[in-house]
Order: sequence, then structure tokens, then C-alpha cells
Amino acid sequence: MPKIVRPENCQPAKTLWYDRKNYVTINFVVQNPKDVQVDVQDTKIILSCKDIDDNNIYNEIEFYDRVYKADSREKVFDRTINLLIRKVKENVAWPRLQKDLAKPTWLLVDFDNWRDWEHEEEEGMAEYEEYMDMLNEMKNKGEPPAMDDLDDLSD
Repeated sequence: MPKIVRPENCQPAKTLWYDRKNYVTINFVVQNPKDVQVDVQDTKIILSCKDIDDNNIYNEIEFYDRVYKADSREKVFDRTINLLIRKVKENVAWPRLQKDLAKPTWLLVDFDNWRDWEHEEEEGMAEYEEYMDMLNEMKNKGEPPAMDDLDDLSD
């Protein structure tokens, strides 16, 4: 994979993350991402892309701990770039995504998906696959019905 170069006049994507026993999930929030390049390394991740307005988006995150780059998965959607990254040290909670203690304003914990997993069964990967399948189904459903005929019901 060619080295990703930080573009001129770039901005970071809002980034949500959460921790599980065996993996970390990162969601980069980018409206209609294009020219997406993701470089997952053992100690960091680099994202480069363009958004709907052709703004250059660039995020570089040095991980709290080492990961298996070969076991990483990414999916690009209309509003997000989702990554599943397997941790080298399983069953070890990450108190933060980054090695650095200083947290950038664009990096947030995804509290909707965060939970204390120390006593949880081995279900993380299956749960993530269900989540991804659900997102794919929602994406493939097409346009919602117009519902402009509901006024007829009140007569």
C-alpha cells in the first residue's frame, strides 16, 4: 500500500470509538466519503479521504496499545467509515483510544455502544457482524414510503 501523505488544508473527521474484549471499533463520521485510504499499522491508523464538499479529511491516531493490522476490517458507508481493529492483548480494557493523554476535540467515546465487558460472554464479534448486517439491510431498503395518503384516513 502506498504511503498516505497528509494533504494541504485538511481537517480531521469526527471520530467515535468504543472498546470490546478482543477489538476496538472506530467510526469516522464523513458525509459521502470518497477517495478513501485507510492504513492500519500495528501501532497507529491513518485515514485520508474527501467529503461531500471535496474537503480533505485526514486523521492519524497512535493507538493506546498494539493491534493486529492483518485482522482489521473496514466498511465505507454514506455517512461513516467503520473500522473493526483486533487488539493484540485480548481482555485488556483500553481507557482511551490514543497513546497520548491529550484528547483532541474531534475524538469522542461512542457511549451508545460502550459497555463494561469484563464479565461479558464471548459475543463481541457476533454482535458486531449483526450490527454491520443491519446497517447493510437499512442501506439496501431504498426510499421510505411517501405516506402522503395518511390524510385520507381521518375522513
